[in-house]
Amino acid sequence: MASITYDHVTKRFGDFIAVNDLNIFIEDKEFLVIVGPSGCGKSTVLRCLAGLEYISDGQILIGDQVVNDTPTRDRDIAMVFQSYALYSHMSVYQNMAFGLELRKTPEDEIKERVEEAGEVLGIENLLEQNPPELSGGHQQAVAVGRTIVRVPKVFLFDDPLSNLDAKQRVEIRASLIKLHRQLETTFIYVTHDQTEAMTMATRIAVLNFGVLQQFDTPQNLYDRPANLFVAGFIGSPAMNFFPARIQQSEDKLVVDAESFTLKIPEDRKSVYEGHIDKPIIFGIRPEDIFNPEFAPPGIVIQPVDTKVDITEFMGNEIYLYLKSGEHDYVARVDPRTKAVVGESMQVAFNMDSMHIFDRESEQVIC
Repeated sequence: MASITYDHVTKRFGDFIAVNDLNIFIEDKEFLVIVGPSGCGKSTVLRCLAGLEYISDGQILIGDQVVNDTPTRDRDIAMVFQSYALYSHMSVYQNMAFGLELRKTPEDEIKERVEEAGEVLGIENLLEQNPPELSGGHQQAVAVGRTIVRVPKVFLFDDPLSNLDAKQRVEIRASLIKLHRQLETTFIYVTHDQTEAMTMATRIAVLNFGVLQQFDTPQNLYDRPANLFVAGFIGSPAMNFFPARIQQSEDKLVVDAESFTLKIPEDRKSVYEGHIDKPIIFGIRPEDIFNPEFAPPGIVIQPVDTKVDITEFMGNEIYLYLKSGEHDYVARVDPRTKAVVGESMQVAFNMDSMHIFDRESEQVIC
């Protein structure tokens, strides 16, 4: 088992910088998820660790050993790719055992490891079948099982669930969480899906254009995003953003978004007093916009008049697509809400959960 260190790691492809001065320390036995949009450099980060790409600058350490020049086969890493890459003419058992056979592992040990991995992944009854006979979810489980049997120091997963349907993704996601708990090994998982990141990770590294935006726990990323990009990327539906200014109104500070004005809570005034009359971005999550009738007690709310454009009934909640002046935004409200398309209503913003960003730097003001 091992920790992983990216020490000022940069990866260039010609003049293009895919990863720019990355500094991350991944603790032993951690489940790290690297998340970001397509092309942000997340898979390159993984491939550099695996030795499939040479780094341009910096160092990568596994434990206390620098592995910049260590061949892939000697890094004691197992990687699961987006494609299953299974041998269709071999049985599930043979696919999972193949790597161990190449390493001259004794047959009884191979049998024990394969059967144990099959039980962990719920495919113990499929060991004699061939991959083409299996569902996509089961094929991906076989690909994971092939890496488990090696018992490496680090598991790498490069967007392994993207080819599966929604039900299969949920099933395999749960299996990987259980697997991490059982194996007590370092997992590094790459995905563009923020839901996967939030549900699986102990910590998340958010990348954009090869630059680390924030490295934190899922809860902190959600509650305290460092900048506008993280705030908009984490959460579904995405956070609502409103161009605005902070203004002084008698003894109060308010967010002036032109179409509506919101009083800033007294206990947060001191944070924003130095930003009066400066351009900002006001952010609030859809789940922090309530039907006033069903707003929870104990929060500071501010009313906003709005018009209902679209309603989406989700069973346990309703998505309201709203318009206030020139601002379009989304609210997730109580399913008892009676909202009629085309009609006006009032909603309540939870100001305890508001976010304010500098419009120029896009960094959070806190």
